[in-house]
Amino acid sequence: MALVKLGQDPESPDGKSPTVYLDDQTGNYVLQGWRITDPERLAQMDIPGHETVIEFPRRMMQFFPEVSGGGGTDA
Repeated sequence: MALVKLGQDPESPDGKSPTVYLDDQTGNYVLQGWRITDPERLAQMDIPGHETVIEFPRRMMQFFPEVSGGGGTDA
């Protein structure tokens, strides 16, 4: 398995997150984002123990090939 970086948030203050990756073996997306720790928000979801929840800004949708019309821009 190799992760292909499709793009990073151009508005990130430190340039490291969020990031969109594509798993070239499964075709699934792997998202790096901000961990949600707010109890009120988490209480609204049913999250299995083997999963986690991240927050991902709408502006990052541009890096999904289905939106961009091809590969990511790796911004």
